[in-house]
Amino acid sequence: MAISSDQAVGVLRAAAEPTRLRILSLLAREELAVLELCRILRQSQPRVSRHLKLLAEAGLVERFPDGAWVFYRLTRNSPARALTDQVLALIAADDAALGLDTERLVGVAEERAGQAAAYFAGNAEHWDEIRSLYTAEDAVEAAILAMAGEGPFSRLVDLGSGTGRMLTLFGDRARTSIGLDLSRQMLNIARSHVASARLTGCELRHGDILETGLAPGEADLVIVHQVLHYLADPAAAVAEAARLVAPGGRALIVDFAPHDLEFLRADHRHRRLGFSDAEMERWLTAAGLGSVAMETLPPATPGGLTVKIWSGTRDAARLRRIA
Repeated sequence: MAISSDQAVGVLRAAAEPTRLRILSLLAREELAVLELCRILRQSQPRVSRHLKLLAEAGLVERFPDGAWVFYRLTRNSPARALTDQVLALIAADDAALGLDTERLVGVAEERAGQAAAYFAGNAEHWDEIRSLYTAEDAVEAAILAMAGEGPFSRLVDLGSGTGRMLTLFGDRARTSIGLDLSRQMLNIARSHVASARLTGCELRHGDILETGLAPGEADLVIVHQVLHYLADPAAAVAEAARLVAPGGRALIVDFAPHDLEFLRADHRHRRLGFSDAEMERWLTAAGLGSVAMETLPPATPGGLTVKIWSGTRDAARLRRIA
């Protein structure tokens, strides 16, 4: 969709300021919270928020509150985004200011990843117990099985497999399966569970679910179970999961509905406090999956978390377009 000359001038005017250009460059890498941008830019929150407001008014960034935090990301699939990408592409790769910002962003991301790794390592043995604190896990698993269908599945991929519960849950429905996780402690426990279940066709790998290294269309069932709320770029994880779905296959995303339990950020390293149906449907659709379905499971106790299951399928024509 084209824009008018006045709109183009507005977009360029919004971007034509050093700090705002730095913000756009950072958000091109991942969505960030306001306080994270303040740390990277070395500027006060009021000043950064003022720049973000101007960028949002120009349609260059999207603002979305998440509990007590506010995140920003570049506007997706819009003429303004296309113009932003063109402007950023013109900047020299060795630009000093943006290079320093990138180094600081890497530092923030490494600190975040280190805290998460320590949390997962320290809680691996009790992970299934922690995961079931806020919902009736048997009801969630029954709903997951129902949405996935009877199978059998030629190839199951479980992204962020944790202790391997999804692999054992689908053990008798999947001919072969693979689970990826960044936590070696989790993988060790998953190997024990997989061995106890005698799943000879199951493989466990240490790997990043954002860059799996697996082939497009490799699996007829891809599961991302209670992982997205830990990630800096959940949309990218949904896109990678969708990329792996074979023609006629399905992706299942299991996570929380939006909530306001802020203590989960500090105590359990949650980055996002749930996801809306509209947000998830937009991500699945943008990744080429259709027939999006949703299931809602209320909390087992008052004040608990509502679990959501989203499903998207791929047809052969869509796979050919993205391969």
